[in-house]
Amino acid sequence: MASFKEIKITVEDSFKQNISEGSSCSESEPFALQVIDHSMEPEFEQGCIIIIDPTGIVRDGAFVFAKDHQDEYIFRRLRIQAGKHYLEALQPAYASLEIRPEQIQGVITQRAGKRRSYHKWYDQ
Repeated sequence: MASFKEIKITVEDSFKQNISEGSSCSESEPFALQVIDHSMEPEFEQGCIIIIDPTGIVRDGAFVFAKDHQDEYIFRRLRIQAGKHYLEALQPAYASLEIRPEQIQGVITQRAGKRRSYHKWYDQ
């Protein structure tokens, strides 16, 4: 059985620019990130690009970008069960995580890759 290592990025390391200095991008603008581990395969291969909409509709089954309990970013599928919110990986080797709704930072709206056939839009 293959051993997988989950990769997380701290909030501080991700956004080095001081917010008080201003930004050329609105906080509500969609942005792109590269998938850096295997936790969401086969739907999202390592290296593919995902588009995240901070204003996207959060619902059960949506792919979301959120902060975990260590203030690190994580990309997972959202599950809402009995009023509780959980983040789950598509690979069973990764544990699920219960979160608060306010930890969700955006909804994945698109997947892009090297080939056009790999591009896919997700429910907005």
